[in-house]
Amino acid sequence: MLSALPPRLADLWLTFMMWAVMMVAMMVPSASPMVMAYARVASARGGHPALRVWLFASGYIAIWTLFSAAATAIQLALLHWSLISNALITTPLASAAILAATGIYQLTPLKQFCLGRCQSPIGFLMTHWRDGAVGALRMGLMHGAFCAGCCWMLMALLFVAGVMNLAWVAAISVFVLLEKATSWGRAIANVSGIALIACAIAIALRR
Repeated sequence: MLSALPPRLADLWLTFMMWAVMMVAMMVPSASPMVMAYARVASARGGHPALRVWLFASGYIAIWTLFSAAATAIQLALLHWSLISNALITTPLASAAILAATGIYQLTPLKQFCLGRCQSPIGFLMTHWRDGAVGALRMGLMHGAFCAGCCWMLMALLFVAGVMNLAWVAAISVFVLLEKATSWGRAIANVSGIALIACAIAIALRR
């Protein structure tokens, strides 16, 4: 199928698919407590819980698929401006900028607000519950949006050490899980924010 496409379009599609698969692999495990909590409540309410659980999860995945499209566009822009190598690692200046921006975002009220919605499955279900199949999809989209708001800048860190660096991908996945699934998520976000800003300053001073 790809051979029938122009080379540029085929590369674009492959890049998007790389991001989409990677985002699902990284983010679905951290969303499993929310999906399981939704499944329990949906089962208790009767009807067709399996369908609603799938729709809820599909809404969540749809948000990260949209994020994958944005990440693909950013990667192409970085390549166009020669800010990223063929190994998909950003230049020192771009790396410092990404680290600083991520560190600052980790300390913002928006980050803390979104993290709070991701940390409490029961709290989210109590305040955002919608009945029916359409409601399940809407709730999945809403939860996905909160999750993206919490983690989107952390995903930008993939450009710093290499988008295809599996060790780095695993490290960010574990970090996201610790932020969202432990009681010290807010403290982790604050400490990591300061550490990322310090790393950005160190890289900038080395130039």
